[in-house]
Amino acid sequence: MRIFVTGGAGFIGSNFIRYVLSHTDDVRITNFDKLTYAGNPANLADLADDARYDFVKGDICDGDHVAEAIAGHDAVVNFAAESHVDRSITGGAEFMVANVVGAQTIFDVARKAEIPKFLHISTDEVYGSVDEPDSFVEGDALEPNSPYSVSKAAADLLARAYRVTYDYPVTVTRTANNFGPYHFPEKVIPLFVTNLIDGQQVPLYGEGKNVRDWTYVIDNAAAQWLVLTEGTPGEVYNVGAGNEITNAELTYAILERFGLTGDEAEERIRRVQDRPGHDLRYSVDTTKIRALGWEPAHSFDEALDATIEWYRANEGWWRPLKEGGASDRRGLVSADSTRA
Repeated sequence: MRIFVTGGAGFIGSNFIRYVLSHTDDVRITNFDKLTYAGNPANLADLADDARYDFVKGDICDGDHVAEAIAGHDAVVNFAAESHVDRSITGGAEFMVANVVGAQTIFDVARKAEIPKFLHISTDEVYGSVDEPDSFVEGDALEPNSPYSVSKAAADLLARAYRVTYDYPVTVTRTANNFGPYHFPEKVIPLFVTNLIDGQQVPLYGEGKNVRDWTYVIDNAAAQWLVLTEGTPGEVYNVGAGNEITNAELTYAILERFGLTGDEAEERIRRVQDRPGHDLRYSVDTTKIRALGWEPAHSFDEALDATIEWYRANEGWWRPLKEGGASDRRGLVSADSTRA
């Protein structure tokens, strides 16, 4: 099988590529990535000599280039997206271009090239917020509340339109928050961890009551591979590990792993003004993907431990990114880390 992966130099895309190549022998991957600020060639430097892996620098909005590069592939996995919610609030135009125009372009090119399988990676944020104890199922209405989530919802609806209008079965996964290695350090977990390594405070939105479901990126990569190979074409699948905790609980869990509790922990927290329109709780029902045989292989605690140790051991990867402006110097931090 030859797989055309877009956005494969980003966080989840690079972990997906590494997962697939480490679990298969007969797959070749082309990584098509624009290399924006969050696309980092260093994420896959260890695959540079792997004959099964090729890199092509390109923009999914450039239909001619996509058509040239996509020829001969058996499947497309579209990770390419602008994903940082705070950036979408301060400037949403590039999100509409990358996430809507880009999706439409690659859907159309893949359809015309008759690529038989297409997996589009979306986010649980398209559903909006939900009160406890409810969780969204795949057929629920989309009620996105940030420019980022609106752009992803629009792409999801385009996927539906391509299935209904053209009988081109774009499969969609809506993933909960991810964390793990190679996560760009503007997102909450890597930002907090790297700040604490440097002895700095961590910025927490408001009272920290917002609830997110955290999934280890390696478990998510396994889920995406399962949907691509075993899922029903044209369907939607929610992906989440069921690790729902508040942002405050997440903050204290990270602080504790640095030996900070009580007053010492409080001194390391910098309370910042809440994000406009900040969704209170994301939660998705994952019955459908679990019926395919997926379940997370890592507990939240062991995955968080492994993530912190990865950042401790890989300062050479993240420090140039932070020194280049990845850490949010305005005091804002995204708690929504579905992709990047």
